[in-house]
Amino acid sequence: MDRFLNPMALAVFLPLLLAVAIYILEQRSWRIRNGLAVASAGISFILLATYLGDVRSGAVIVLELPNVLPPLGLSFRLDYLSMLGGLVVTGVWFLVSVYATEYMIKEHAKKRFYPFLVLTLAGAVGVMLSADLFTFFLFFELMSLSAYVLVVHEESPEAMRAGYKYLIMTIIGGLALFFSIIAVYEMSGSVAFVPGGYLTQGGLLANLAFIGFLVGFGIKAGIVPFHVWLPEAHPVAPSPASALLSGVMLKTGVIGLIRVTHQVFTIDLVRNSNWNTVMLVFASVTIVLGSAVAITEDDIKRRLAYSSIGQMGYILLGIGLLQERAMVGAIFHIFAHAVMKSALFLTAGAVIYRKGKRSVKDWGGIGREMFPTMVVFTIAALSMIGIPPLIGFVSKWELSLGALDNRGYAFVGLLLLSSLMNFVYYFPIIQNAFFGNRKHGEKALNIEAAPAMLVPMIVLACFIVFTALVPGNFALDLARKAAAQLFLYK
Repeated sequence: MDRFLNPMALAVFLPLLLAVAIYILEQRSWRIRNGLAVASAGISFILLATYLGDVRSGAVIVLELPNVLPPLGLSFRLDYLSMLGGLVVTGVWFLVSVYATEYMIKEHAKKRFYPFLVLTLAGAVGVMLSADLFTFFLFFELMSLSAYVLVVHEESPEAMRAGYKYLIMTIIGGLALFFSIIAVYEMSGSVAFVPGGYLTQGGLLANLAFIGFLVGFGIKAGIVPFHVWLPEAHPVAPSPASALLSGVMLKTGVIGLIRVTHQVFTIDLVRNSNWNTVMLVFASVTIVLGSAVAITEDDIKRRLAYSSIGQMGYILLGIGLLQERAMVGAIFHIFAHAVMKSALFLTAGAVIYRKGKRSVKDWGGIGREMFPTMVVFTIAALSMIGIPPLIGFVSKWELSLGALDNRGYAFVGLLLLSSLMNFVYYFPIIQNAFFGNRKHGEKALNIEAAPAMLVPMIVLACFIVFTALVPGNFALDLARKAAAQLFLYK
């Protein structure tokens, strides 16, 4: 019992309990419901943050629960990578939950939305802290299936179609992961994440296992060609859910790829089997295609969704280069993209909430009516383009240096091309919002977002601006240490 009272265990299991409590207590008071939803992420964040000093000092904290779901049991670990991932999940989730307390007032089915919001949080935290493939798979599936309810929340024909596609892709990904985990166990007798990896021999089964991991995790990360669910699901979900789907949940897929590439397979096996080349090809196509389609989209949430696809290509590029400095950029971008894209989806949601405008062509003059909101949007968009010293520039800088270390000059050019494409689909929105004209006959209104929505957006904007400027940048420090730990046994 004491193990379940461990702060690490509480960070994972407390949201599960609170999801049930929210469902039971919802009819008594909406304030209790909202408070518990916000507290679930906030308490998990605090519990994980208590370990931050120890982890930054090099400690690896392991929690084994062998009597839960024997014979494999559950196991959790806090190292540099899981600490950064856990803080990103719970921190962003807390801010989005605060935002949701205002945004969801106009929405229906809140009794269903909030429990599944917290249930999805439990799955995401469990994924980030997992110490083996079995634990990872269980929480990955919990997160994925719970998120289906968030995707179909509107219950419109579009939402139901998107939810069906999401569910089909989730099942395909889950089956691929299940096969790969069985294959790993058959080859090694273990499913643990071990520094340096333990699968050293190639062959048909090893290749099929890696394909399964690439498909399963690639679907969740929105990697081309496994991305087909993403541009349909993100736009139809409520904006708080869109922010979490894009800002947080996509990262669970790339975290899985990092773990498998470095802590199940050995780097030498991945390189000798040319799986890194496959990842680099997928990354390049993902970066270009995601950005190219984003340029053509007029619906703001679809444009942001395709932008997320391109951004996931950055992280896959950093993984596929099999180079420490590139991995620093990939891991830091997990943090950077979570903050940037959450800010963008929340600001877009605020405009839709206040003005009902989803078409970017209709955003003329909104920057004068919702000035703080559009300032946050502008900061996040400029960071996505890669303007220094914003956090988007930091990850692209590290990725570029890693590519140059491998003489991957073409990949540096690809990152520059992507930045240009980001400019093409973000800058017109900013220009139109601040300098464009409203539609003929449309009156100017003071329609700024409510404080519960505005404050989380401003906090995210502060992270975007100041993270790279503050000495002892904790996110970059954790990213560098995580990359060094992954390549320690190369």
